[in-house]
Amino acid sequence: MDFLRADVLIEPTPVENRINGSVSYHFNVIEDVDSFFLDAVNMEFSNVSLDGVQVEYNYNGKQITVNKEMNKGENHIVSLDYVAKPKQTVYFLGWDDAVRNNEQVWTQGQGKYTSHWLPSFDDMTEKVEFDLKIILKEDFTVIANGKLIKKKTLPNSTGYSWQFDMEEPMSSYLVGFAIGDYHKKTIKSSTGIPIELYYEPADSAKVEPTYRYTKHIFDFLETEIGVSYPWQNYKQVPVQDFLYAGMENTTCTIFSNQYVIDSIAFVDKNYVNVNAHELAHHWFGDLVTETSSEHHWLHEGFATFYAYLAEKDIFGDDYFYWHLFKTAQALRNFSDDDQGEALQNSGAGSLTFYEKGAWALVMLQERVGGEAFKNGVKNYLNKYAFSNVTISNLMEELELTSNSDLADFEQLWLKNPDFPYDQVVSFLQEKSASINTYFELKNKIAEQPDKTETILKRNWKKLKSSQLRENLVLDYGGKLSPEFLDLILQSGDIKTRQAVILSQNKIPTEIKTVVEGLLKDESYTTIEAALYRLWTDFPKNRSKYLNETDTITGFPDKNIRLLWLTLALVTPEYNPDYKALYFDELSGYTGSEHHFETRLIAFQYLKSIGGFTDTVLKNLVESCSHHVWHFKKSARTILSDFLQSEGNTARIKGLYPLLSQQEKQYLEKTLGE
Repeated sequence: MDFLRADVLIEPTPVENRINGSVSYHFNVIEDVDSFFLDAVNMEFSNVSLDGVQVEYNYNGKQITVNKEMNKGENHIVSLDYVAKPKQTVYFLGWDDAVRNNEQVWTQGQGKYTSHWLPSFDDMTEKVEFDLKIILKEDFTVIANGKLIKKKTLPNSTGYSWQFDMEEPMSSYLVGFAIGDYHKKTIKSSTGIPIELYYEPADSAKVEPTYRYTKHIFDFLETEIGVSYPWQNYKQVPVQDFLYAGMENTTCTIFSNQYVIDSIAFVDKNYVNVNAHELAHHWFGDLVTETSSEHHWLHEGFATFYAYLAEKDIFGDDYFYWHLFKTAQALRNFSDDDQGEALQNSGAGSLTFYEKGAWALVMLQERVGGEAFKNGVKNYLNKYAFSNVTISNLMEELELTSNSDLADFEQLWLKNPDFPYDQVVSFLQEKSASINTYFELKNKIAEQPDKTETILKRNWKKLKSSQLRENLVLDYGGKLSPEFLDLILQSGDIKTRQAVILSQNKIPTEIKTVVEGLLKDESYTTIEAALYRLWTDFPKNRSKYLNETDTITGFPDKNIRLLWLTLALVTPEYNPDYKALYFDELSGYTGSEHHFETRLIAFQYLKSIGGFTDTVLKNLVESCSHHVWHFKKSARTILSDFLQSEGNTARIKGLYPLLSQQEKQYLEKTLGE
């Protein structure tokens, strides 16, 4: 059977975490069949019909099977009405708290999970044109795949019905939507594709730094890939507590609002790479899709590779090669620990699929030549557009355009679990003069470690690369004299200054004054490190340092503010009349209305100062069931450590009347009751 189009209607009821839905699939029968199934997890079906007539079906909680004999060549429509209360894939946030306009609903169906809210296909080889209609009785913005073709006011409601049209087929896992309090800015690519940039009203001043270079990235990828963007429009939507950095739902990338930043944050944490990565997926993953997970390199390796090329075009060659060098070091360490993974290993992790995958493409381009590589990729995308692919499909196209046998490349890069570090270092030294200089200086220092500063001083003024200076300071800053550090701080750029403060276990008194100037640096990472080091190393000046930084929040995770509150609380002489307010603010950041990254930092600081009140503990227990697994894991570890101390089990049990049934069950299991 070939499923062609889906007409989807869903009506979320966010306060009940429920979706009422219906879907009609148009399909062709390509071989005689007596039944077929759809993936559908934990749904209740009120109607299942074929061509308008109710039909027999079986449902086991995971798949719904329609029992009907059909003959080759027939066309049919199967329609299903259902209710879903998804425990994953659709996330309802902010509907049960007192904060206004923070309500959101968003999806994350990576791989095979759309079937938790829409009867669909966990198999990525079934590609369907999904047209969504979403009814929402609340007055929020709805964003989904495709082009918005109709927005209609609902009777007796503040909400609307939103109708979206897709023009081409895609795999089910790429169906997605987001709901929230959003405004948007619309721009166009050089080829006329509309690009909608969504943001919350409070973040209007952050739109430019957040989405900086978006048009540049779009235009670059179309040119570099050589195949026109294959969809009718493109949207980007930041959401709260997203599971990953971003997700490439076709035409509708959803990404973490931790990338909604100001211009100072842009220096250390910006959206450029994620922006380019998710857009590149619209060719590699969305247009051509793997047949199975052993070919996952064709998604993540390509998206990572083209994102790095986009950054190279924006930030320069030096940035590109140094970034590759850092990923090579991580892959070498992974490989040396006997954890190396082959790119064809279906169970490989992110480091392999993303970074080793990108490296394989860098070296493949080097092997076959830029022109043959680009032509091979173009042929691959055009030949398999809107269908599914294997690694061999790609390699065949590249062998044709390069007129070469790539079997040895496949053996080294795709089948070999080890990372060929020596080969890539040679490549980097050949391509990047600053990386070559880095290794030359490291070799000289290794031969004469007692002459480290002499060697660096002799060469310092000749080093024009910011990346080179930064990495040398990170490597050797702890061994340099105050006089040389002072010279570096006075003449260095932001990243080099940052490297100085990050490399110091204790700030020498001789450079105290210049380091104090870093409290006003244009980098939140530098300010945070400088505040902590100065507060630790010069206790007589603690009030001064706190006064200078009391209005700085930092990154979206509030890194500087949380550190500041903690230091203010443990500095006895600092504003004693305000301690209670500082503690209330710090402990308040553990609440569920805040981003999980902020909450985790707050929990860690409160743990370090013994600040676990009943309210904080209740928030900690709630976090142990959070939908973001690594935050949940960290919260459970913190709770486990807390329970090791005498009397704390009784404190936790005292919270039972305040907890939900799910939280009580988790605690009973944790406590062995």
